[in-house]
Amino acid sequence: MQERLQIIEVDSDASKPKRFVFVLLNQFSMLSFASALDCLRIANRMSNKQLYSWTLLGEGGDLVSCSAGTMFTLNGDLGDLHRDDMVLICAGVDVQAATSKRLLGWVRRVARQGLKIAGLCTGAYVLAKAGLLDGKKATIHWENADSFTEEFEEIELTKSVFVIDGGRMTTAGGTSSIDLLLKLIADEHGEDLANAVADQMIYSSIRTDQDTQRLSVPTRIGVRHPKLSQVIQMMEINIEEPISPSILARDVGMSTRQLERLFRRYLNRSPKRYYMELRLQKARNLLMQTDMSVINVALACGFASPSHFSKCYRAHYDTTPYRERGSHAARRSV
Repeated sequence: MQERLQIIEVDSDASKPKRFVFVLLNQFSMLSFASALDCLRIANRMSNKQLYSWTLLGEGGDLVSCSAGTMFTLNGDLGDLHRDDMVLICAGVDVQAATSKRLLGWVRRVARQGLKIAGLCTGAYVLAKAGLLDGKKATIHWENADSFTEEFEEIELTKSVFVIDGGRMTTAGGTSSIDLLLKLIADEHGEDLANAVADQMIYSSIRTDQDTQRLSVPTRIGVRHPKLSQVIQMMEINIEEPISPSILARDVGMSTRQLERLFRRYLNRSPKRYYMELRLQKARNLLMQTDMSVINVALACGFASPSHFSKCYRAHYDTTPYRERGSHAARRSV
């Protein structure tokens, strides 16, 4: 016999559900979108009230593809909204290409009307490009953090799972949409309902805006040596002006030879090699996600000359920075 659903009592005018407007950009992240949408659906079910409604909008108002290739039918084009609507910009890969002048104009107009706007996953880029995050805190998927920081210096980018700064909200992508929506549900209808939604989603660890999106260095590299983790953290925050292995070793209280042995033992590469790979990874992100010149990319990643940068890049990725950018642009235009 099926167990009866426990209804969570909430105070709400059921005749006026709050509407969430999902704006789906081409190549949006289905996980971020679906996570947010299902929170609303389950909140309605658990309260046995129509607390929330939603609609899907996008440029053209016809069809849009998520990053997995699945097509979604939109409810309409970008147009006028209700004054109490909550707007969620859902983006994913190649957000720069999906951010049109028309979209930016519409987002600015919606903001002037006083509506709250959230950017899910890389949706923060759209808000930033529209000038809605100037002087505010924000977050974005860690893979896009390098390019975001280079382009939007006036925004305080954090590593948080989600950020709420006034009427502007941003998430880091993936399941972080759940954390933001649970926060909004709790604020409006109480912790009991938010917890009931989380239980239905088998979401056992609700995160706050104080939680960071990436795993810790020891977890990511599978090594829990404290001094090795400390050195890697120092490397990650000093990409533009690399620190020599001798200084890194000194700062954690060991000799350069000991540091070399530590890297060889746990990561099968030298500190210099590992540092170079970090710098080249950032360079690749900047080449793919920004319009920065190759020279400026090189400087941002600690290379004194374009020729040295190109040589190192080719040795690691088997192509030059110029060809990398060209092939990426060609794929985007298809």
